[in-house]
Formats: sequence, structure tokens, C-alpha cells
Amino acid sequence: MEVIGRTGNGNVSSSSSRPSSVKIGALFTYDSVIGRAAGPAIAAAVDDVNSDPSILPGTTLNFVIRDTNCSGFVGTMEALQLMENEVVAAIGPQSSGIAHVISHVVNELNVPLLSFGATDPTLTSLQYPYFLRTTQSDYYQMHAVADLVEYYGWREVIAIFVDDDYGRNGISVLGDALSKKRAKISYKAPFSPGASRSAINSLLVGANLMESRVFVVHVNPDTGLTIFSVAKSLGMTAGSYVWIATDWLPSVLDSTEPVDIDTMNLLQGVVALRHHTPDTDLKKNFISRWKNLKYKENSPSGFNSYALYAYDSVWLVAHALDALLNEGGKFTFSNDPKLHDTNGSMLNLSSLRVFDGGQQFLQTLLRMNFTGLSGEIRFDADKNLVNPAYDVLNIGGTGSRRIGYWSNYSGLSVVAPEILYTKPPNSSSNRHLYSVIWPGEITATPRGWVFPNNGMPLRIAVPNRVSYNEFVAKDKSPPGVKGYCIDVFEAAVNLLPYPVPHNYIMYGNGKRNPIYNDIVQQVALNVKHQYYVSLVGAIELCILIFNFGFQNLAVGDITIVTNRTKLVDFTQPYMESGLVVVAPVQKLKSSPWAFLKPFTIPMWLVTGGFFLFVGAVVWILEHRFNNEFRGPPSQQLVTIFWFSFSTMFFSHRENTVSSLGRVVLIVWLFVVLIINSSYTASLTSILTVQQLTSQIEGIDSLISSTEPIGVQDGSFAWNYLVDELKIAESRLVKLKNMEEYSIALARGPKGGGVAAIVDELPYIELFMSKTNCEFRTVGQEFTKSGWGFAFQRDSPLAIDLSTAILQLSENGDLQKIHNKWLTYNECSMDLSPADGGGSRLSLKSFWGLFLICGIACFLALIFFFCRVCGQFRRFGSEDEESIEEIEHDTSTSGRRTLRSTSFKDLIDFIDRKEAEIKEILKRRNSDNKRPSQSSDG
Repeated sequence: MEVIGRTGNGNVSSSSSRPSSVKIGALFTYDSVIGRAAGPAIAAAVDDVNSDPSILPGTTLNFVIRDTNCSGFVGTMEALQLMENEVVAAIGPQSSGIAHVISHVVNELNVPLLSFGATDPTLTSLQYPYFLRTTQSDYYQMHAVADLVEYYGWREVIAIFVDDDYGRNGISVLGDALSKKRAKISYKAPFSPGASRSAINSLLVGANLMESRVFVVHVNPDTGLTIFSVAKSLGMTAGSYVWIATDWLPSVLDSTEPVDIDTMNLLQGVVALRHHTPDTDLKKNFISRWKNLKYKENSPSGFNSYALYAYDSVWLVAHALDALLNEGGKFTFSNDPKLHDTNGSMLNLSSLRVFDGGQQFLQTLLRMNFTGLSGEIRFDADKNLVNPAYDVLNIGGTGSRRIGYWSNYSGLSVVAPEILYTKPPNSSSNRHLYSVIWPGEITATPRGWVFPNNGMPLRIAVPNRVSYNEFVAKDKSPPGVKGYCIDVFEAAVNLLPYPVPHNYIMYGNGKRNPIYNDIVQQVALNVKHQYYVSLVGAIELCILIFNFGFQNLAVGDITIVTNRTKLVDFTQPYMESGLVVVAPVQKLKSSPWAFLKPFTIPMWLVTGGFFLFVGAVVWILEHRFNNEFRGPPSQQLVTIFWFSFSTMFFSHRENTVSSLGRVVLIVWLFVVLIINSSYTASLTSILTVQQLTSQIEGIDSLISSTEPIGVQDGSFAWNYLVDELKIAESRLVKLKNMEEYSIALARGPKGGGVAAIVDELPYIELFMSKTNCEFRTVGQEFTKSGWGFAFQRDSPLAIDLSTAILQLSENGDLQKIHNKWLTYNECSMDLSPADGGGSRLSLKSFWGLFLICGIACFLALIFFFCRVCGQFRRFGSEDEESIEEIEHDTSTSGRRTLRSTSFKDLIDFIDRKEAEIKEILKRRNSDNKRPSQSSDG
């Protein structure tokens, strides 16, 4: 059908530089939700363009429309017929699948294709250079859905979509967007276009068996309501379900006049997205005209957002044509040598002509910038409209209400995007949505998942352990198991806001513990329609595997360690753990030489040397001043020894009179005070506190030795010692229970036992308590880990149980469960190395004091000898003339005698009393003054 538009006065104006008319084409399905709104809008836009003298003056805009009839084949044929009319642009189609096919046609003929309804993100690829989308891409819509999923804290969704280019490519983008939010599509439910009600029923029945209750529906507007009709009949629109619909649903509801009550009853609580268009005067005026448009005679449907995009598409073409004509562009067509009739074909391909100015016209379209009914019409580098945004709607009652917005600029918000565009993207304080009334008329946010609807309770596997039954063990009374780990799990499940039906199943023959790494691998390699949950405990984590099907159980006791967290998810740990070394100990025997143990041998030697050194320094400093430090050599030697060691008890009877001696003595007495205090404290500890000793000092000494090491059977400690610490497997001995622990440690490596055992701290504490502290831990805990519940990746139950465990810890119930099952006798006595050196004081702790004392002595001696040398120089200058005469009269041997005599004089000078030297110098000074006074007279 061809429709000719005229100017407002009914006359066709002509111009020598402009064509009198230009043809554009339109492709869409007449009888469809989108087509019934787009057809009148396109016709109204052509009339408005031809009635506006400011746009395309002297040129009439004509348009030719074709019905694609929702068929790719028919759409292609109609597109070829449309191109025979030498149109400069084609508006449409509304279908992404047909757009893929028609894009190849317009690529060949260089005719821009402006689609107001094809939202498939892949259409903007380089493969389709002449395709131009005048609506929002599903790329942004799917990111809006992902933000909704993240906002409400859901981790998995089920995607229901039509299996065509539109549905598949949109859901593919949704999967990528969810992965960035640490969420995923757990199940895809595609159906063919035009699927029957029974096919959709089977599809939803299968989806309802999954654990996720968040459904994202991405279908065509004309068939989408069937999904909700079937879901209603299956009871899938009640409480705990979440339905998110893309923009197709608001398009259907907006196009329905009047409101269909039966349809609204199907959609109660649904959250949907609708293209956001600002409430401008242009938009309001057009909506007010909508009911009176003459082109709606055969189209009684209501208005929807696609009418705005279709209307703006015509104006985009008009603005671009006007700009191109103003630049002197020509609208000519030429034959394509590749398109010619062959073999008598009736397709008449030679009638298709190439638009010569197509590339120039395309570039003109891409640089257009104006405000239309849908907002700003401008394209980015990827040929998408700028500022994509959506309204977030909640359907309820007989209509819908807007609970917020989403835009690519600011994400979810209750503030309109056009307001936020004026602010920095991260400055908004309104990043939230208004409250939602969910299906079933509930206001609390659904958790988004349930246990699959297969009628089977959760089957929980627990380890049938051979020891440490306080943690988990078989029980004759219901529920069939008992222990610390079971009580923690039951208490956590009781805090959940929903019931968790479950049964316990024992795993293992009770003769030995299983291999726990295999349990984790079974959880990680779970098959389809099967889900595992593990309660972690016992020697490692009491792992409980939730199996949501009729599959075999996976069981084990697994600790939270690095290689396991790569395979499964763990909850919040409910008990701290870590590897320690336990070894046999013995009491240190008392010794008559115990008084020597506080200090090490180097400490004793340095301390004794400093006593003598300080005594000698004080003697040197006091010898010239103090009569108590003078006398015969033997007496002076005794004085040095007596004074030195008497300072240890602060009982020295000699008084110091020189300033330097007093300074040295004060520093030394401070050092002696510290040494005495430390010695007293250490000796008291040695004599009064019971000391224990072990040949093994910790994991380092255990690694360096060659003695055998005990490891609990099945524990992850075996792999840790071999893989991480590089201990030979031949040194490791597997032990099953506490009795074997005791026997192996008692025998020792020489008797066929082990030197030490490496195991987790909770079990070692229980073991030491049971053996009355006969064995002790040595060294420090050398790994840090914990026990918790292990799940398959991305399990929503893991988050809920983690929260429950935190609640148990905060309200004290976790400690009560611990006290019920795990009451220990503390083994807190000191443990020393075999040589007892752990409590001995070494030189390392006191070298600073000795350094300060040595510096003080050294400085005092330097000052003393400088002073003495100065006095000796003055003393010797009085006899300088006599000394020169002696040197002149003596031979070489005589000069050597003089030197030795001078050194002897220096020693004699130092040995004299200070008072005597001062008296001699004073008398000589008096004698030197008398001759000078006589001559003056």
C-alpha cells in the first residue's frame, strides 16, 4: 500500500534544487501489539512533517508500507517489493528475526533501515552497517534486570524466552550481566514461536521443579500472556514466586483498552520494565491526539511506547533528508550488476536499484541531534540511542505503579533519569526502589528459591566415625545421629524462616575414616538436577550433603582449606581450628646446680668479666684520690676483687671520692640491679613452677628430624605435610583413634611408635583431656582454618545458614552447644625444650646494659688519662733545661735509658697522690716567681 503525503495547503511545491517528493518505506506486522500502535504513529508523523514548513520545504514525504505478517520469509519478500519503489530509507521492522534477514537486503542496496522495535543487541554489529536502531537495545534492558536481581539479593534466575534471535540473544546478554553481579541463570526454558499451550505447560512444569523461584520472561508481546495463564493454572503465581517481565508486558497492557480484569488477575505482583520517555509537552500533546488520529479507524488498540519511537523515526528521516538536501545531496539510484535475472527467474531482481547516496545519508542520520517524543534523539559510537533508561513497574489491582527507574547512567533510583543526568553519576542518594507487592499480595521480599518440588526430603549424609564421637556419631534414637556438629546444624536450621525437611544417612563402615577430598570432588562434580549441601565437622568439617534427587550420597568430614574452597562453597565457620603438634613430655629433674640455670654460659662469662673490668676501672679512677685504694700491690689486687664482687650485693665498704669513679659506679650499680632482679625471678620460676620438657620443640624441629610422625586416618593433614611441608610419606603413620595415639606416643620412635602427632586443635585438646595431660602440644599452631557447612557453588542455602550460624554465635547458643559436648580439662603447664634452655636468660637480653656500662667506663678512662697527661706535661716542663744537658752528654744507649726513665717517671707520676702533685706544682710556681721580683727591685 502506498500513501502520498501532501503539504498543509494541499499543493505540491517544487524547486529546481530539491526533489518534489521523496519516498520512504515502512515494514511491520499490521495485526500485532506493536504494529497496531506503530502504524498510526508513522502515518501521523508523515502528515506532521508535510504540514511543517520548516522541514523539507518544497518536498513531499511519501511513504510505502508493507506487512511482514510475523514471518521471516514473507518479510523478506515484502522488503524486496518495497525496495522496488526506490525508497531512501525503510522504517522497521518490529521483529528482530526479520530485521536480521532484511538487513542483508538493505546492505546490498545501501538503504538505511531504521527499526523502532527490533531490540536484539547483535543487530548493532559490524555485519549490519545500514541497520540503525531507533529504540533501546535489549543490552541495556538485560543489565537493568541484572541490577534488579542484585538489588533484591537473589543469586539464581530461570529464563523463559522465545527461541528466536530476539529471545536467545537477549537472554545471552542477561547471563553475562548476571555473572558480573555474582548471579547466574540456573535454568533456561525456551519455547518455539507460536508454541501451543500444552508445550508451554510442559515447559513451566519442568521449570517449577528447579529450586529458583525468580522467573525472567522475555517473549513476544502477542504470545506472552499465555505464559502467565498457564502459570496461574499451575499455581506458580502465588507467594514465594517472583516474575520479572521485560518491556513486552507493559506494551501489551498499555495497548489494551479498556483494562481486561481477567488479564490483570494473571499478572498480580509482576515486576516489569518499560521504556522510559520523559513527560514533555510534545509527548503529552501527542497522547492527547492519539484517540482522534484518523489512521486508527481499523486499529482500536491503545497507545504504547513503540508508537513514540515509530513517530520519532519518521522525524529522524525528515531531519536527515533536510540536512542532506541543504548540503547539496542528490537522491539517485543505479543498477547493481550483481542483481540480474537468471535462468528465467520471475523474481525480477533487475528492478532493485542501489541508492547512490545511501552511505552519505547514513552518516547524516548518525549525526542527527534533536528532541523527539521519546526524548533526546542522538546516537553513540555503537549506533545506540544515548541515555537508555527504563521505568520499573509493579503490576497490581487494575493497573501498574512505578516503583523507580533504571538508567545506564545511575542504575536503579527513585529519581527520574533526566534529573540525575545533571548530577555526577555516583552522587545520588536515592539508589533504591519503592516497596513492591509481590505475588500472593506479600510485601516481604521473597527469598527467590525453594527446595525443588519433587516430594523428597533432604538426605543428609554424616560420617560413621571410628573415634571422636563427641563430634558426630551414630545414634539409635531419632534422628539417628548425634554429636556437636549435628546439634549446630539443627540449631542453625531451626533459625531459618522456612522448614527444611531432611533425613540423616550414615556413611562409612565404621572401621576407618573415608578419604575426605573425594567427598568434596563429588560435591563439585554434581550432575544435573542434583544438589549437594555439606555439614562440616569431625576431624575436619562435618559435611552434610543435600541431595535433591534420587542420586547417591556424598559424605565426609572436611575442613575449610584452600584447595577445597576452589571446588565448593562454605558457610561461616562455627569452630576455629588449625594444625598443631602433640608430643610426649616429661618433668624436668631437680639438680644441685639449679642455681646456675637462670643464666646461659655466655651470660655468666660476660657478667663476671664486667665485674672485674668495672672494679679495675674504679681502682684506676680512685687510686690517686682515695687512700682505700692504695697500699702494697697485693693489697690493691685484693681491693679490686673485693670491690668488684661486693657491688653485686651493694655491700662494698670502699667509698668513691672522684667524680669519674662515682659516675661509673652509679651506672654499674644500675646494671647490677637489673641483673639481680632478673636472676631472682628466673631462679624462683625454676625452683617453684613445675617444668616439662620434650625432645620436639615444634613443627620446624619435626621437619628437620627423620623420626616418624602420626597423622589421623583420612585427615587433610596427610596431604598438607606431604605437599606443603615436603615431608616424605614414609615418615607418616596413619592412626585410627585415641588409643592408637596414646600407644604410638608412649612407644616413641625407637619402640615402633612416633615422635609426635600432627592433627587439628579441637581433636588434640580432646585427646589431651582424655589422657590427663600426659601429652602436650609443642610449638605454635601453624595453620588457621575452621569448620562450617559446605555447599555446591552458588547455593542460596549457604547464605541463609551462614546468617543462622552468626546468630547462634551472637546469642550464645553456639557456646552452650560447645559446653554440652566438648568440656576439656585444661593442660596449661609450661613446656620447655629438652635442655631446659627455654627459660634461661641469655646475653641477648642484656647486651644493651653492658654496652652502656662499657661506654661509660671507656669515656671515664679517656677523660682521666687526658687530665693526668696534662699534669705530667706541666710537671716535666720545670726540668726541661736539665733534661737537655743530659741528652747532650749521653750516647745512643743513654738516650734509650732516658726514654725508659721518662716512662717510669710517668708511671711514678700516676702512682702519686693527686694532693701531692698539686702541692709540688704549687711550690714550684712560687719558686719561679721570686727571682723575677728581685730583679725588678
